[in-house]
Order: sequence, then structure tokens, then C-alpha cells
Amino acid sequence: MTSDNALTSVEAAVRRRSGDLVELSHSIHSEPELAFAEHRSCAKTKALVAERGFDIAAGTAGLDTAFRAVYGAGSLAVGICAEYDALPELGHACGHNIIAASAVGTALALAEVADELDLTVVLLGTPAEEAGGGKALMLEAGAFDDVAAAVMMHPGSYDMANARSLALSQVAVEYHGREAHAAVAPHLGRNAADAATVTQVAVGLLRQHLNRGQMVHGIISEGGQAANVIPARSAMDYIMRADDTSSLRELRDRMSDCFRAGAVATGCDFEVRETEPTYLELTPDRWLADLFRKEMQRLDRNPVTAQIEAGSPFGSTDMGNITQAMPAIHPIVGIDANGASIHQPVFAKAAAGPSADKALIEGAVMLARTVVGLAQCPTERDRVQEQHLAR
Repeated sequence: MTSDNALTSVEAAVRRRSGDLVELSHSIHSEPELAFAEHRSCAKTKALVAERGFDIAAGTAGLDTAFRAVYGAGSLAVGICAEYDALPELGHACGHNIIAASAVGTALALAEVADELDLTVVLLGTPAEEAGGGKALMLEAGAFDDVAAAVMMHPGSYDMANARSLALSQVAVEYHGREAHAAVAPHLGRNAADAATVTQVAVGLLRQHLNRGQMVHGIISEGGQAANVIPARSAMDYIMRADDTSSLRELRDRMSDCFRAGAVATGCDFEVRETEPTYLELTPDRWLADLFRKEMQRLDRNPVTAQIEAGSPFGSTDMGNITQAMPAIHPIVGIDANGASIHQPVFAKAAAGPSADKALIEGAVMLARTVVGLAQCPTERDRVQEQHLAR
């Protein structure tokens, strides 16, 4: 099969299934499910590839809502990552319904040319991107061991071919004090809510001195039950982000001192625990990203410049862990959300609108054609396979 024939074939395959893919996206959008509980969404994502003859293994890496669906037996195995978890209260305000449908479209298209291009197509259902780090857990468990390169797309407010993201660490902090009557015997109490307050003040003052690219944000999830009882327990959730893992380690050390300050100032005990794997920084493969950029331009999209890409990290994602392990990309495909950004209610509504439907179809087309380009370029194919062998 010639290069042009393969490129034409995968695009035609996506567009031929566009109705099914849009229906899948809307169905997932209508029944949002949270991290590690995406049972309906996972089943829906598997259905179309099961019909196409993919070999599906459920419960990958011991995760009930993870799966691997494989087609072909070529020497180059390429993974396509599907996300389908939603946000509490906001539903699919990150557009993971679009991600799942575009991943399925990409996999179905590549199945059409797998034999001719000596490809193994691996669709990976990856739960809990919003909280839980499904990809990091799957990577550690070996679910990506046979994969030489990985691709996915993410909807956003603009087109970005070489998107990057920040490293992330999330922790739960608990303070344990002593109850007492707030009026009769306050001196007998140790106020865990005050410990949380001291911590928030310390973190607020620290922000002035954070290094470039470092961020912290958090909430008090528990701060007492009754105003006339000294709270014996408080709880906080904090997220720390940085440009890279080295900077993140430094930030975590400084934040640890803030957490300790709350305990020291109030006489409370405290504990800090990680609530999910560390998300590593997203470092896309330059060659794959450049090829995806050309696909964007071919479809009359207008990806932002490299200068803007460098200064505009796209939050944090466990796909960063995959990009640290192998050549991979996570481009942003823009949708019209009336100026809203991800994680806003307006974006959730837009994620099932006409612009989102167009993004998922074009996203699948661009991803499939990018993989075809990799498979048909001997030097780049050799490069990713040599890196895979080195792993």
C-alpha cells in the first residue's frame, strides 16, 4: 500500500464511522462517571472495537475500568489512549467523552491498514486521569510494555500540536487535636481547624517565593462539626505542580514545612499521604508533534506557535508519565466553548456540541494519519523501535 493510499484509507475509515463515533461521545457525555467507577463508559468504549474483532482484555493492571484491545500482529505496536472519567459536579467539563470517541476512531482506522503497515494497534482504556493516575498505574504494571509509541488527543480552547503539562503531586493532610467545649474549657482543646488555618497562611506567604512554573492550590475538606466544640480533626487536599519533577521535589519539601507549621503552632499531630501517583511532566515527541501540526494545518486548523506552546502548559496529566517512557503525543484540538476553558460548566455543555463532534472526528483522522506517517518513515520507525528495545 502506498503512503497516499494508507493516509486516504484511514481518513475515509474515520469519516465512514463518524455517526457511530459521535453517538459514542454523546452517550458517554450523558452518563458521567468518576475515577475508577467508569463502568458504563468503559463498556461503551470497548463496544465498537469488539465488533471490529479486536482482542480485548478487561481489568488491565488490576483496574476494573481499564482494558487493552489489540488488533494485528505487526512489528510496530502503537498505543492509543482513551480516557472516559468525569469530574465531580461538572461532568465532562474536560471533554473525556471526546477523547474516548476519538481514540476508538483512531483504532478502527488503523485496523484497516494494520497488515499492510506491519502494525499492532493497541487501544488502551485508561481510567482515572482526573484523580488516580490510571496511566501511571498501568505503565507500572506493564500494560505499555509492548508499546513502542503512544498517541491521544485532548479537547481544549485552541489547537496545540506540541502541548506540554506540569508535573503534579497531590496529597491529603490531616490534623488531629483534642475536643473541648469552646466556652467552658477551651484551654483543654487542641484546635485542628486552627492548624489548617496556620497552614493556609503559611502556604499563602510561600507563594511569593515560589520558583517559576511552581503552583499550589488546595481546599479544606473538613474543619469541624459544631461551632461550640474545639475541632479535634481537620483535613485538607493540596495539589502541587511544577515544570519538572526536580522542581516538584523542591516544592514538596517546602510545602512539607508549611504542613508541619500548622501542627507545631497548635500542638496537633499531623499526617500527609499521597493520594495518587505523581504525574510527570508531559514531554511530547517532537517528530510526532510536528507531523500532527502538519495534519492540523491540512484540515485548516490554526495551531498556536511554538513560543506560545512553551509558555502555556496545559494543566497536568498522567499522559506525562507515558511521554517520559516512550515517544508519545498529547495534542490539544480546539472546540468552540464560548470562551470557556476546561473544568468550567460551559465547557461541559460544549463537549457534546457540533464543534466537539467535529474535533473528535478530525482528532481521530489526524492521530491515525500521524501513526501512518510513523509506520511509513523507516528512520523514525527504527528510532522508536530501538528506544522500545532499550526500554
